[in-house]
Amino acid sequence: MREYDRILRDHIALVTHAAGFAARVHAGQTRKGESGPSFILHLAEVADLLAKALEEPDAELVAAAWLHDAVEKTKITSDEIESVFGPRVASLVAEVSDDKSLPEAERHRMQIETIGEKSEAARLLRLADKISGLRELAEDPPAGWDTTRRRDWLQYATDVAAGCRGLNGALDLLFDQAAAAAAKSIDESPAPGAG
Repeated sequence: MREYDRILRDHIALVTHAAGFAARVHAGQTRKGESGPSFILHLAEVADLLAKALEEPDAELVAAAWLHDAVEKTKITSDEIESVFGPRVASLVAEVSDDKSLPEAERHRMQIETIGEKSEAARLLRLADKISGLRELAEDPPAGWDTTRRRDWLQYATDVAAGCRGLNGALDLLFDQAAAAAAKSIDESPAPGAG
């Protein structure tokens, strides 16, 4: 087997292993959208956004995209991710994982304030994550979120993205499109009590 073929095989194996692992640990979880979409769809979208936007293939970053919510939303630890997927994947997941012991507002503030300190790969991952979140906000907003809460989340995503911009033109454009769609969806929402 040629060296290139072996490397390609190993990269494909890493990404597919991460996808399967994520599917198992997030089994039964749903997103906040009104329709209750399977959580794995978000992970798949983030991984797909990165895989398509990167100028140079980065299997570890795409694997981290599949795993980026595992520490926050499951019982999986960073050590477990490192033992299965290696130190770089674990490090990327750790960089984008929030401390769930903090209130949501504090986690959001910390994301905004610290995003510029993260590695370039982690910032790309965070930007893809926000694109996916904005698409859901536009197409299938969380149940019970009024227009004010949706606008607040759009502003939060925009503030985080500000620290991620300029690294990848394709992701910057996708973010702008997703933010515009979310803003339009919010603006076109019926007023409370209307209907």
